[in-house]
Amino acid sequence: MSNSRNTSTYLSEVEEAWLLARKRLEYQFGGEIDIQAALFLIGVQELGKGNRKYSKDQKLEVIHIAICTLLEPYGYYTFEGLDEDGYPHWKLNEKLPPLSSGQQLALMKEAVVKYFMDNELL
Repeated sequence: MSNSRNTSTYLSEVEEAWLLARKRLEYQFGGEIDIQAALFLIGVQELGKGNRKYSKDQKLEVIHIAICTLLEPYGYYTFEGLDEDGYPHWKLNEKLPPLSSGQQLALMKEAVVKYFMDNELL
């Protein structure tokens, strides 16, 4: 089997798992869920402060929390601890390699699905 076929099969599996995760999240939350919404939900889950309103800047911080959480198992970040306000902080170990927007999206979908499965949320 060629490498491109393996990649194609892998991407297809990631997309299928993402669609299943998205469908379950949409059922649970009663609205449409895209990757940004999934990242926000993960960030809120990790922050543990769900019952509040977030400003636009705070929403971006929450999404950053999700991205660091999701990329930690891949070795890109190391969790350093919580600050006095309870916000988690990570150290960047290694920059992501140059990825196309499609590759970035596939990585995030894979990481989101892995997160929900590892935390038994799906």
